Amino acid sequence: MTSRGRRLLALSDPRGTGRVGVLGILNVTPDSFSDGGRHMEPAEAAARAEEMVAEGADAVDVGAESTRPGAAPVPEEEELRRLLPALGMVRSRVDVPISVDTYKATVARAALDAGADIINDVSAGRDPAMFRVVAAADAPIVLMHMQGTPATMQGDPVYPGEDVVGAVRGFLQDRIAAALAAGVARDAIVIDPGIGFGKTPAHNLMLISRLDAIVALGHAVLIGPSRKRFIAAVVDGSPLERLEGTAAAVALAVDRGASLVRIHDVAPMVRVVRMAEALRRFRKAPAPGRSIEVSEDGV
Repeated sequence: MTSRGRRLLALSDPRGTGRVGVLGILNVTPDSFSDGGRHMEPAEAAARAEEMVAEGADAVDVGAESTRPGAAPVPEEEELRRLLPALGMVRSRVDVPISVDTYKATVARAALDAGADIINDVSAGRDPAMFRVVAAADAPIVLMHMQGTPATMQGDPVYPGEDVVGAVRGFLQDRIAAALAAGVARDAIVIDPGIGFGKTPAHNLMLISRLDAIVALGHAVLIGPSRKRFIAAVVDGSPLERLEGTAAAVALAVDRGASLVRIHDVAPMVRVVRMAEALRRFRKAPAPGRSIEVSEDGV
């Protein structure tokens, strides 16, 4: 595992009691749901990465294929054409860990060779070669729950008995077991309940509210509610008008034990995370009245 990858995972306590890592979203796509086309040029991507790090991001998550609801798959060659120049320039400009959002093992291998530290796989290793790639590189991997594919996932999401938490938990347990069997290190596995990926607004709200059931699986938990459509079901607004809704979801997720959050609006969400993290630590104080030291940055 790269030293940068270890550095990010060292931030996150699988028990949900430590410092929360903030991943800034960097899409090098023409069609992502809220920022498509803004960072297609490598220089633009690198400048945004530097800006996010200056705003407090602990890592940058780079994606070259949109996985928004209804998105069509992108050929591997096109994904690599978008990704590698941007990744190379971002890597040369920032020293924080870089995760790459891909479900293709060949793209993952190329990204790790080009300086990525972590693979963020929305399919949780459905490509049979994915676990072999990350195991060989000793790289961390994020295993995310998704019902169906981006093209179909929001058609009519249904879970047996409407127990979305149980279904997501069971799926993640199975994918953790598969990753371990393929040689992925236990401490290199991060799990993600997949907010917005094959879920109704009610499913998403339930998963965030009961995130502690996912945290109980014993792995660092990443959550990504940023600007997503379920927020508009509660407080109407376009993706760029969902800052407050994102903040509420992030704060509750941190309280419920999230170790990592993936967000667009880095500066304000870093402040939300640090405050929620400080409140969580006081709530988990071992005895009433015991003082807890909080530094100026809330850590």
